[in-house]
Amino acid sequence: MSLTSILLILLGIALLGSFYAKSHVLKMAGSQVTAMHSLPNHHFAYTFLVTLLPSAIVAIIWSLSEQTVIMNLVVGTFPENIQALPADLMSLTMTKFQNFLNGVVFGEPDPWMVASGEAYVSMVSNSRWGATLVSLILAGLGVYWAVSRIEPQFRARNRVETIIKGFLIVCSIVAILTTIGIVVSVLFESIRFFREISIFEFLFGTHWSPMIAMREDQAGSSGSFGAIPLFTGTLLISAIAMSVAIPVGLMSAIYLSEYANQKARSVLKPLLEILAGIPTVVYGFFAALTVAPFLAQNGASLGLDVSTESALAAGIVMGIMIIPFISSLSDDVINSVPQSLRDAAYGLGATRSETIRQVILPAALPGIVGAVLLAVSRAIGETMIVVMAAGVAARLTANPLESVTTVTVQIVKLLIGDQEFDSPKTMAAFALGLTLLVITLCLNIYALHVVRKYREQYD
Repeated sequence: MSLTSILLILLGIALLGSFYAKSHVLKMAGSQVTAMHSLPNHHFAYTFLVTLLPSAIVAIIWSLSEQTVIMNLVVGTFPENIQALPADLMSLTMTKFQNFLNGVVFGEPDPWMVASGEAYVSMVSNSRWGATLVSLILAGLGVYWAVSRIEPQFRARNRVETIIKGFLIVCSIVAILTTIGIVVSVLFESIRFFREISIFEFLFGTHWSPMIAMREDQAGSSGSFGAIPLFTGTLLISAIAMSVAIPVGLMSAIYLSEYANQKARSVLKPLLEILAGIPTVVYGFFAALTVAPFLAQNGASLGLDVSTESALAAGIVMGIMIIPFISSLSDDVINSVPQSLRDAAYGLGATRSETIRQVILPAALPGIVGAVLLAVSRAIGETMIVVMAAGVAARLTANPLESVTTVTVQIVKLLIGDQEFDSPKTMAAFALGLTLLVITLCLNIYALHVVRKYREQYD
């Protein structure tokens, strides 16, 4: 039985048990319902949580670990000469066995593979039934436990709040551990990279050519890992994008929140936010097929040599994509400024534009700065638009009319295809990722500093 089927059955048992617990406590209370410590719905929620959570958690953990456990057991059924193979050949054999299990067979399969495949199918079947049985038993025990404890004076509300609080704490811990895992994994691979390539060459080198030859006598066997061209390209495209997104997004937010009537706002705000829902690959097509040729043709008529894959085209389209981030967030922040500040400014004789410049924008500054920094992070991490409109050539230039590349594009390029994670070429992607992580962290720290510095003036 699949995990979805098990969870649906558990959900049905939990609902039935909860309805029974609710009716049971109402019957026990009789006419003294108002004297109960907790509402009947709290008893319903308590029974539902006690029944569903333990059984569902066991079913999910079982499903996640099932494949690994079963494959380890199946390996024990392989012939001894297969189990004694070196690690690389064993990995190849396991891939072949996996293909056999998935029905991808080339020629006649080995007899041991057929026998092990039958053992695998049997183990999977037994595991699924075992997971179903254990989950159902836990659900039944949960219903019995909850119903046996329920009475009119049972503190069901307190127990429900405790369970929900524990669940929220677990979710927070999972989020924190996930962040730590990401940072540690990237940091570990980056340290391996910096053991082979100097960190100073990486951070301050001006030539990026991470091609490692297969043989020592091949040209370019050492590779060049100077990331300055990547940082320059990233900053150049991000600067162009922000020069488009910040004025347009902020002015749009000011108009929508301070000047537009309700009818215009109800039409314009959704239209702006539609831009945030367009896939980035569509923006990439727009940049490559429309904006870049337009800039190249008009640049040629002005005597400018504009590349068909220019930083200007990618930056403009990226700025258009980022407009909704700044506009929507800034609009919400501006609307959250107390109306009393506006009324006080009008009472002192200030015009609407003076009120916006001298009262509203300073009061909303922390939120606006947060929106801008979020947009900057979005620009730095964009990949598809740059790939399709700015190219992949690592060129150290500040000319927006030339082709450049960014850090994220090079990460994708380094990890395309079958790569060995023992090569500096592949591990360079993790070093670039760590650099982006540090940059984003610095932006967040600066945003917190700005928020704390200016918020005190308007508390």
